[in-house]
Amino acid sequence: MRRILFLLVLLLAAGAGYLAYAARDIPKETLIERYGGAEPRFVLTPGGANAHYRDRGPHDGPTLLLLHGSNASLHTFEPLVDLLPESLRVVTVDLPAHGLTGAVPREAYSQAEMVAFVDDFTRRAGIGRFAIGGNSMGGGVAARYAATHPERITHLVLIDAGGISPPDLALEPPVVFTLLRMPGLGEAISRLTPRALFRANLEDAVHRDEIITDAMVTRYFELARMEGARGATLARLRKPDDGWLYAHLEQIEAPTCLLWGREDSWVPLSVMEAYAAKIPGARTRVLEGVGHMPQEEAPAETAAFLADCLAAAPPAAGADGPAP
Repeated sequence: MRRILFLLVLLLAAGAGYLAYAARDIPKETLIERYGGAEPRFVLTPGGANAHYRDRGPHDGPTLLLLHGSNASLHTFEPLVDLLPESLRVVTVDLPAHGLTGAVPREAYSQAEMVAFVDDFTRRAGIGRFAIGGNSMGGGVAARYAATHPERITHLVLIDAGGISPPDLALEPPVVFTLLRMPGLGEAISRLTPRALFRANLEDAVHRDEIITDAMVTRYFELARMEGARGATLARLRKPDDGWLYAHLEQIEAPTCLLWGREDSWVPLSVMEAYAAKIPGARTRVLEGVGHMPQEEAPAETAAFLADCLAAAPPAAGADGPAP
């Protein structure tokens, strides 16, 4: 009986400690005040997502939509946007389970469901034909959108893009993603949400550590704790890769450019080569001394590359019909 009581006391103490250190959810309204900017913009999609976005530049010229990576937000493109041509309309959006968009109905977080979100969002936001670009996870979504909606896309830009699993490449996901995918352990880590984990994750992703500031770490840490966001993140990370994109890259018709950081340890150059080998006419450029996030590590070089890519003549506009 004493041993049982001792064990119960230990369990209660462990539970109390867990609850004491578990990070609390943050109300969405609080985070909108902190990270929504002077005039936060949202649009409700047919799928029920309340999409947070930013829209800058003239609406009577070419448009570029940029999609962020896993566990990031539209803020990752802030160092880049002001360096792009003033004649360009630049739209950034928080994808489902991310940023101020957060959780969406039916746990619609697969790559295919992200593509459906992009289609719904762009139509609701009044965006016609546009160029699309993406970093990391967002690059895979951008490529799949270009493959399934060629009539809407003028150009495709992939920046250290994930989203494909070539059968001849043994790719290892970042350790934190592996841990979060584990039943039980993932829930415990998600509930605790240690701030130090976000700094370590960023340091692992980038090569130029000087871009990492306390404010940047705090933003990642707080947005990850928005009401509903942690459950959405676990659901997203546990969605299997259906393999569709890699098998259909040849369907991409838009002029395509690939930009990669040579020091990217998350999505190595071999993935860029796999993309380039299957996308007709794809152009590539590698940035020396840059890791997984060129838009933040080397914004000037990334902006120049984007402007050069968008100068290519787009394909003729086709009929706007349903995605295959």
